Amino acid sequence: MLTPEEWVRQHFVHFLIDYKHYPQSLMRTENGLKLFNTVKRSDIVIYNRNAEAVALVECKAPEVKITQSTFDQIARYNIHFNARILMVTNGIDTYCVRIENDGSYQFIQDIPDYKDI
Repeated sequence: MLTPEEWVRQHFVHFLIDYKHYPQSLMRTENGLKLFNTVKRSDIVIYNRNAEAVALVECKAPEVKITQSTFDQIARYNIHFNARILMVTNGIDTYCVRIENDGSYQFIQDIPDYKDI
């Protein structure tokens, strides 16, 4: 059975591939990671051709509001991945931030094309 969160994840993957030109071969879904002695799963990780994580996506069900705790969750996961682009989506609202070299972050208006990350 397709859960609401899985529906969002599948549609966002489709959007990234078809509209933002992200190579499907460089994307992993439900990638396991160990964080603070617990096993977690990231929703979507996008890699570059050197197998380095460049973007991380957290998906929520459409009825789940995107809050600070959603960003806190993806930031914790990013301790493991160290990606430069973080995206959170519930299929209705999508937010994207770029992590700067000094560790600060900037919200960006549009999901970047793969070539721009």
